[in-house]
Amino acid sequence: MARPRQLDIELVAQAHALALEAKSVEELRCAQSVLLPALLNATLERTAVAIGVGRATVVRLQRRLRSRVREPNKAMAVRGGRRRAWMNVEEERNFLAPWAQKSADGAMLVVGPLRAALAQELGHPVAHSVVYRLLERHGWRKVAPDTRHPKSDPQVQQAWKKNSPKRWRPC
Repeated sequence: MARPRQLDIELVAQAHALALEAKSVEELRCAQSVLLPALLNATLERTAVAIGVGRATVVRLQRRLRSRVREPNKAMAVRGGRRRAWMNVEEERNFLAPWAQKSADGAMLVVGPLRAALAQELGHPVAHSVVYRLLERHGWRKVAPDTRHPKSDPQVQQAWKKNSPKRWRPC
């Protein structure tokens, strides 16, 4: 048997006030996640369908509003960020420091050894995409070679095209 629903009058009043002054969709959904079950006796599933989110998100929104009632000065936290990071940004910066020095000295950065060093640092293998995202996060970019040689002469190339034999003959 399911646990009976407990109705917190203060939470409903806070949700009603938030619904009236909501400045974002997230705040409105947060208020609706409390008001619909309280006023219309809706289940979590029906509330989720009504506000266009999943059932687990309804519970998360209710929890967010409860924490706001407990700590009124605290802003509503929105999910985001790197929740599965193996290293924080400062640790990544320290890891890339020797590679940055080599790069500044004119050496070419090859992803293979960087990936091996990262795997050794973390203690488990990592995919190439992890290394590329790490480099992108820190503002590194792939420098592609030029499309033409700097010493090439377009006039000489055109002259060779005009005067070259039409068919190739083996020696």
